[in-house]
Formats: sequence, structure tokens, C-alpha cells
Amino acid sequence: MNELNKTPLFYEHQRLGANMVPFAGFEMPLVYSSMIEEHQSVRMHAGLFDVSHMGEIEINGKDAIAFTNYLISHRSSDMLDGDIRYSPLCYAHGGQVDDLLAYRINSEKMMLVVNASNIDKDFAHIQQIRETRNDLQVTINNVSGHYGQIALQGPRAETFLQAFTEFDLSDLKVFKFDEIIIDGIKTITSRTGYTGEDGFEILAKTNDIVPIWTSLLKRWGDEGLKPCGLGSRDTLRFEACLWLYGNDIDETITPLEAGQTFAVKLDKDFVGRDALQTQKDQGIKRSFCAMLMDNKQIPRHGMPIHHEGKAIGFVSSGTYCPAIQKTACLGYVPPALNQPGQQLGIDIRGKEQTATVVSKPFYKGTAGRKDRR
Repeated sequence: MNELNKTPLFYEHQRLGANMVPFAGFEMPLVYSSMIEEHQSVRMHAGLFDVSHMGEIEINGKDAIAFTNYLISHRSSDMLDGDIRYSPLCYAHGGQVDDLLAYRINSEKMMLVVNASNIDKDFAHIQQIRETRNDLQVTINNVSGHYGQIALQGPRAETFLQAFTEFDLSDLKVFKFDEIIIDGIKTITSRTGYTGEDGFEILAKTNDIVPIWTSLLKRWGDEGLKPCGLGSRDTLRFEACLWLYGNDIDETITPLEAGQTFAVKLDKDFVGRDALQTQKDQGIKRSFCAMLMDNKQIPRHGMPIHHEGKAIGFVSSGTYCPAIQKTACLGYVPPALNQPGQQLGIDIRGKEQTATVVSKPFYKGTAGRKDRR
């Protein structure tokens, strides 16, 4: 059995008494106190997450922007320095290799922040695409081991972080980043997150991320800031109806089916474009759906969704939502049935439980009240 990787913050997690679990090849904190307590801290105040397991891939060279524009489904050709774009990364058949954040560092450098479980797969895919586009001069580097990353999320995130920098954080808009000195340390800090709340994701060299983490908790730990684990990170993203790769999206699901159309620009050339154009022309057969359960039973990934006694789709994610105190699920159903108020059945261990389709997201946090794209 391969030994699990450790993030730069591993010993801080141990010191704080976190329950550590294997995740994407890393030993990661699942929970420190309780999942609901950590969840509500992010909704009411702020939470601090170790996301150092995420991957970073650099695209360098005079054609870095053009190559990225061909690589991802979103448009990078009109990005300015400091811009970030969320985008699917597709195979030629339209299914998803991953979903990622693309940072424009400058005219000859892009950085892709990718999911931890997909780092090697993404890197191999990008290298393969580079070989097919030898007309574009770029080099591809996996620099994941060079960085640590933390996410400070919640309505008080700006207040908490502002105490450690002279940079006016109110000038940093959503889906933007800048090189910011935090607590005397050079960082790449973005106004992004995975919780539905306002917040920041902070990248720094591996040896530098620990003092930022400890300084934030020391200063604000008694005033609402809590360290948070993978458990609450999942329930928070779920309430915001944000996709989880491997559950809600994968190589069999296209961005059009998943409702990621804002990040699919069919008027440009990119890997998977032809397949997605054909699918759009023919019409999608399934669409990403949000449902509230009539009882507290939790649907799990892969459970069948029924309508009039027939299986018509499947659950992609399900959990209890602490902020709205209801059980819910996400899944895929025919577009005609993806209408608020539509009642469907979820087969939970052989018994059909009633669910009602609702509009997304389940909960709109502080980030949901801003232009996130």
C-alpha cells in the first residue's frame, strides 16, 4: 500500500486534534469539532480550510493564452492579467477530464488549479494535447509540489484577512487574483471559493503557508474563525450546488448536461467542441437537477430516480443541508422533468422516497449575491 502524502499543514491538523482520513492520495482532516458546527461557522462567520492537496499546472510560452483557449471550454483569449475563469476540461467526446480554475498570470503564463484526485490524469491529458498542437509554442509543468494553499471562506473573511495585509481587499473582485503580501509573506490570493460564501484562496510556497494559517487562527480563533475539514467543505459546496468531480461530473457527463453552459464557448475551437455542438443541436437528454427530500433519508450517489414507476435518472450527490435543515440531493433527469415543483421518487435501499425538484442553489450565501463569473 502506498504511503499517503502529507500537506504542509499536516502537523497543524494533528495539533488541533483533527480526525484525519485518506483523500485523493493525501492524509486530510475530515473534521475538527463537528461537521455541522464547522459548516455553520462558514455560513455565519468564517472557516479556514487546508486545500494544499489541489494541483497547480503551469502553461508557459508565447502561445500560453492561445493554447489554454484551445484546451478549455471557456474563453481565455479575452482574459486580462489577474483574471480567473472557471472551466470544464473536456475530452474530444465532450465528457469531462476535470473542472478547474484558469489564472492568467501574464501574456506568456497561465496557471491551472485542478482537483487533487485528477492531477496526474490532467497533466497527461494536457501533455497529449500539446503534442497535437505543435504549432503552438508552450511548455507544461506540474508545479503542485511547490505550493501550499488555504481557503478562508465566510461573510467575515475579508475582515479577518485584512488585518494581515496592507492591500485593500475590497479592491479584489470575485474571480480576480493579485500578488498580495500577507503577514509578510508573498502570496497569490484570489477571491474564489467552493462554499457559496465570499472568501479567498491563498497560494504560497509550501514552507510559507503554515505561518499564514497559524496567524489567522491565533488572531481570530476566539472571534468566530474555525478550522474546517473535508466534511463541511462538501456540505457547503453541496448547498451551493457546486459540482464535485467524480460524483456530479465525470468523463461520461458533458458540460451541457451539467448546466455549465456559461463556461462553454461554442464560437471558438477547443477540445470537445464538435461533440458539444452536436449535442446542443440534437438537444440534451438529461440535465442537472436539485431536489429536496420529503423525509430525512439521505440519497447516495448512483441511486435511481423514478417517475411514474420507471427509472429516469440517477442521484449524483446527497446529504443533509445544515443551513436549511433539510435533506437534499443532486442528480440527472430528463429536462422535461427538471422543473421546480415536479415530484420524483428516489430508490433508497429498495423503497421509493419522494423528492421535489427545486431551483438551484439550495442556499445562497454571500458569494451568491455577487457576479461570480
